[in-house]
Amino acid sequence: MIQNVPSRHQDIAEDLRQQITAGRIAPGERLPSEAGLADRYKVSTVTLRRALAVLQGEGLVEKIQGKGNFVRRPLRKIVYIGGWGTLDPWTAAEAALRVTVRTTTVQADGHLTTLLKVPMGSPLVEFFCISHEGESPHGLARIYIPRDLAPAGVLGDDSSWRETATRFAVLSSPPAAVRDSVCARPPTPDEASALRLGSAAAVLAITRIATDSTGRVVEAALLAFPGDRVDAVFTTHYVTDERQTQG
Repeated sequence: MIQNVPSRHQDIAEDLRQQITAGRIAPGERLPSEAGLADRYKVSTVTLRRALAVLQGEGLVEKIQGKGNFVRRPLRKIVYIGGWGTLDPWTAAEAALRVTVRTTTVQADGHLTTLLKVPMGSPLVEFFCISHEGESPHGLARIYIPRDLAPAGVLGDDSSWRETATRFAVLSSPPAAVRDSVCARPPTPDEASALRLGSAAAVLAITRIATDSTGRVVEAALLAFPGDRVDAVFTTHYVTDERQTQG
């Protein structure tokens, strides 16, 4: 009978995992350098990095470029409300929650022409947003609005607009309809980098299209959230026929 013998990197991952779960290495604490850990466990840095990759894939450890490996703090989930945007009632008022917003003008091409139903080269305003709790990213959004529909001043430093944008909500004027398309998938390389996700992680990807009463697309949003950091809530409203209820 052949028994599965744990490899050395799995042994190292298990030892570090036990230290983390027992609290001997605190949330937010920086692990010793990879060279230092490799020396401690008497292994090569290649083997040590394989062990860290296991913990990164489990969400216990995150590697911050240029700073090292850190024990990931427990993150509170945000809530995505279908047809509107994200809400975070537990952390919205806390300074630890912050959003980086970059606004620029781009020209529609490829996928964007299909999403917004506009000709190639049409000017759009792009909002590129990343939300963070401390050093850990919560979500990523790319929101596009036709340039002629963007409120005045959005390309400047308007703090009130930035506050609206930070919630990943529908940014345009109240639309007549919003359609959400949702799927779970592996992150793209850009998403994995921005959200600090391992190759085994999954993202909840949402494509949100808002249209006005004439059917014109007034906004297209491409949202990506780590699968373990978001809950999505969708509510269906039924219209009751009054003639039936009175009969």
